[in-house]
Amino acid sequence: MIPAKICGMTRVEDALLAAELGASAIGFVFYEKSPRYIRPEDAARIGEQLPAGVARVGVFANPHLKDILSTVSIVSLTHVQFCGEESHELCRQSPLPVIKSVSPQSPLELDKLSAAAFLVDSRKNGEYGGTGIISDWSFCHALRIMRFTILAGGIGAHNVSDAIAHASPDAVDLCSSVEKSPGVKDHQKLKVFFKMLQSIEYDHGRLSNGFLSLS
Repeated sequence: MIPAKICGMTRVEDALLAAELGASAIGFVFYEKSPRYIRPEDAARIGEQLPAGVARVGVFANPHLKDILSTVSIVSLTHVQFCGEESHELCRQSPLPVIKSVSPQSPLELDKLSAAAFLVDSRKNGEYGGTGIISDWSFCHALRIMRFTILAGGIGAHNVSDAIAHASPDAVDLCSSVEKSPGVKDHQKLKVFFKMLQSIEYDHGRLSNGFLSLS
C-alpha cells in the first residue's frame, strides 16, 4: 500500500484510528491561523500514544527557527513540513528532515532545496493547505526526478486511484476529505479511504519504510 499521511490531527482517538488503519504518518499543524492548529503540548500527548513506526510530522508556515526548535523540544517529531514561503536557509537549518510544499509557481530553485521530499498541494485565499482543491498531478509526476514526492490537495476515496495513476507519487497526504469539521476526523471516511487505498496495486512508490524512509 502506498504510504499515506493524515494531517490536521487534534484528537487522540482520530490519530490512533488512522494509525490502526494503516497511516504511515500523522500531521500536526502548528500554524496558529489554521483552524486545525494544535498546541505543541497537546500534540505531544497524542504523539506519545502512537506506534513507533508512525511518523510524526510538524506542519509550519513561515516560522521562525526558534519556534521550530521550541516545538521540536516539546513534541517527538520525526519531520517538519514547511507550507509557506520558507527560504533555502531555513530548510538547511531545520533540525529534522524537511518536507517542503511546492507548486508550479514556486520561486525557489527546487533542485537546490534542502528537502527530503516535495509535497504538491493547492492553496486558496492565502490558506496553506487543507483547502480540498485538487493540485497539479502532472507537476507532481515531473518532480519525481529530483525528490521523493507526496501528493496532497483534494484527495479522497473517490479519486485516489486516478491521482496515483496520473501523479505517480511516493505517498499521499489527506486532510479535509476525511473530516467532519476542521481538525475533527470522520472515522467512517477514514475507513472507506484506507479500504480503497489497500485495493490499489502500485509498484512505483519508493518509500519502503513509509514516511520514516525520509529520515
